[in-house]
Amino acid sequence: MQFDPTNNISWLLGYRGRVAVFIDGNNLFHAARFHNIDIDYNKLLRVLLGDGRLLRAFFYTGVDVGAERQQGFLLWMRRNGFRVIHKELKTFYDGTRKANLDVEIAVDMLSLAGRYDTAVLVSGDEDFVYAVNAVAYKGCRVEVAGFRSNTAPKLIDVADYFIDLGEISDKVRKEFSHGRYYEQHPHDDVPPSPSYVSHGHDSLHPHGHDGTHQLTTRTHVTHHDHVIEAHRIHDGEELQNVRHEIIRETVTSTFVDDSLPAVETPRFEPSAEFIRITDD
Repeated sequence: MQFDPTNNISWLLGYRGRVAVFIDGNNLFHAARFHNIDIDYNKLLRVLLGDGRLLRAFFYTGVDVGAERQQGFLLWMRRNGFRVIHKELKTFYDGTRKANLDVEIAVDMLSLAGRYDTAVLVSGDEDFVYAVNAVAYKGCRVEVAGFRSNTAPKLIDVADYFIDLGEISDKVRKEFSHGRYYEQHPHDDVPPSPSYVSHGHDSLHPHGHDGTHQLTTRTHVTHHDHVIEAHRIHDGEELQNVRHEIIRETVTSTFVDDSLPAVETPRFEPSAEFIRITDD
């Protein structure tokens, strides 16, 4: 059964009770990038929750422990209602870096079955077919969310419901108001962003003019009150290297990332629309 974006998701999905969300971060990142979509994780969680009660929202991803910007993103996720499960990226002989968390996702789905009424798996990986079946046999409703062209048909078939994120992209993507946040190469005199070549859902290789894979975001700072706002956006310490004489220019933050979603510099204050987590 497929999700119809023309109707209210809660009506269509019916009674959902306690909902547990399991997000395969690497898989979602590459699928969203393929469709040129930047996921807003708060929006995504609200859509997937519908009128259910959130038991837990898990986010699984591989990380480079030395990448501070990745750690900033994970901190943002934790402070916005997600339980983050991560594993250090391993570098293979061909230069690719991977961190497979399929086992962790499957184990968590099965071990929590009975604590939730509905499981939402955000992934397109066919390897989860058996786990989804096992959870369904325990009497839980299992929904799969992903981009149709990046989701294994067998995974779609075994789910109680499939939510095509491509059809509701306007409900889960980031909004860039007045051009405030945008991707920008660290040097203004070169093309704004390198191209990428995907080597499977677990890895990403740069394929740009200089061999780098840097994504940057910037926000313009023109007045002192905006400097305070920049402190909120950059969590204070990221303004250390901003000299006073360029305060009227820009504040730039760089993401070096081949595993985590490309996001604007994270806001570290709790979301105003934060969803209450309940264990009952």
